[in-house]
Amino acid sequence: MKLFKKILIVLLILLVVGTSIILAIGFGYYSNALKEKPLITRIEEITSKENYTPFDQLSEHYIHAVIAVEDHRYYHHGAIDPIGIARAFYTNIRDGEFDEGGSTITQQVSKNVIFNQDKNLMRKLGEIFASYDLEKNYSKDEIFALYVNSSYFGDGYYSIYEASHGYYNKDPKDLSLSEASMLAGIPNAPSVYAPTVNPDLAKKRQKHVLNKMVEHGYITQEEAKSVE
Repeated sequence: MKLFKKILIVLLILLVVGTSIILAIGFGYYSNALKEKPLITRIEEITSKENYTPFDQLSEHYIHAVIAVEDHRYYHHGAIDPIGIARAFYTNIRDGEFDEGGSTITQQVSKNVIFNQDKNLMRKLGEIFASYDLEKNYSKDEIFALYVNSSYFGDGYYSIYEASHGYYNKDPKDLSLSEASMLAGIPNAPSVYAPTVNPDLAKKRQKHVLNKMVEHGYITQEEAKSVE
């Protein structure tokens, strides 16, 4: 029994030390990014763009579509969502596919605004610290607007304004349910889901967005079917 306790204590110490090292690496990665350019400067570069679209200029359909498909608990969790991470892991294992990610909208803003698109552990760790910093300094609505104004929608469109005008020739606030659900699905994989690249896959992704909107109570099944 004494040997077991000693082994357990050693394992706990190793876990604490290992976690501390990992967190230190992530914080260092984030700190280095801020040395290159402070967070407030990065945010101002986006919000000062001529066609920046604030939250209150987005259509309700589009807001609901994005939240439903990307982060349906967005307004109910902090910078990260442990429940979302666990759910995504379970769903991907169950379905044998990796269609769901565990990143919150805030984490995706961190990736878009502060880091690059490279998939590596250090970036993911730095992303966590960046996300907490974002939520400390900006409201959920502001962070949501940053997300849709810094996402790539394919065809050379790098914001919701450009995508809305490029694909539908209208302002984001005027997007219909059909248009909003289409655009909400593109940033997940722009090279695949852009309607000008692969219309069939784009429609399949749109249907997934609509199903998520039904699942989370934003629209009825009849409304979803009316788009199809």
